[in-house]
Order: sequence, then C-alpha cells, then structure tokens
Amino acid sequence: MRVVIAEDLALLRDGLIRLLEAFRFEVVEAVDNGPSLLRALTTHRPDVAVVDVRLPPTFTDEGLKAALEARKEIPGLPVLVLSQHVEQLYARELLSDSTGGIGYLLKDRVSDVSQFVDAVRRVAAGGTALDPDVVAQLLTRHAREEPLRALTPREREVLGLMAEGRSNAAIASALFVTEKAISKHTNNIFSKLSLPPSEDDNRRVLAVLAYLGA
Repeated sequence: MRVVIAEDLALLRDGLIRLLEAFRFEVVEAVDNGPSLLRALTTHRPDVAVVDVRLPPTFTDEGLKAALEARKEIPGLPVLVLSQHVEQLYARELLSDSTGGIGYLLKDRVSDVSQFVDAVRRVAAGGTALDPDVVAQLLTRHAREEPLRALTPREREVLGLMAEGRSNAAIASALFVTEKAISKHTNNIFSKLSLPPSEDDNRRVLAVLAYLGA
C-alpha cells in the first residue's frame, strides 16, 4: 500500500515513516510543506495520504488545502488528517466530500499503534476514521451557526453593523432607513437568536457574540 506523508516536524515525520514501513506500507514520499504535498499527491497518486493540517510556509491550513486541491484532480483520493488542530472550515469541506476514504485524528489522542495503522488501512480502503473530539467540535460549530441561518439578509447586515459597536441611530443612518425600522430588525434578531429580555444580560452583546462565534 503506497503512502504519502506530510509532516513538518522531522522527528515525527521519520517516526511515521518507520512505523508504516514496519507494517509493510510503502512510503513513496514524505514532505514538510504544502506545495510539496500537492506535487507529491498528484505525481504519485498514492493509496492513502497521511497529512498534517499546519505546514509551511504559513503554518495555518496548508496541509488540508493541498489535500483538497489534490482531490479535485484525483477524485476520491484517500486522506487521513493527523493533526494537533481541528481546522473547522476545511475539515467540514473535506468531510462533506463523500467520494473516497476520509479520516481526521488528533495526534495527542493516538495512543495505540495498532489502532492508528488500522485507521490508515480503513481510510485507504474507502472508509472513515474520525476522532470523537473532531466530531464534537464540528457539531458545536454547526450549532452556533444554525440560528443565524434564520436571519434575513437585512438582519444579518444590521447585526454586522451592531458588531462594529454602532447604535441603532448610527445603523439607521448607514442603511438610510428609520431608527424605528432598525429597532424592529434588532427585535427580530433577538427573537431568532433566542435572546429574551433579561435584567442581567445585554442582548446586543450576546447577539454580537453569536455573530462573531459563527
């Protein structure tokens, strides 16, 4: 079974090579940055890729972006993400693609070599291997986003200006409407975000936090 590895830490990269080769995998290339990963995947077309999320040059999401780009050229390319981080946006894009094997494991939770090797084989065979913490974080993000979907485009616009710290009068001036119209929009926002009147909580602050969180 042919494998491409993407990991910027030399010791961990070498450890993964030795581990997989001990279980009769063939590591066709091991790289330490995003551009090299994309080239390696499209050149070798491996049976499975083991990819870290954060790679040079920016150490943000190069690994996932390269894997997604490679899957556009090679539909169904099996990818197992092995990372310390859950990159929400690209993780959801990767997991939403139903073609080919997909896995997402957190490094600090991989404590059993045989389970890790089994995950690599399962993804290579077209299956899935998901860390429960990854699933929990993605579901939490989805739960935060869901109420905002009920807002109209105008209400989202009002909430965005609210997040800038503007008063109803300032928002009304920016949108060329009456302050009464903005008051109606804000009340609709509070209602749709389930923010009832309260003596303790500032609903504007809570609404902004929901907006920024999503």
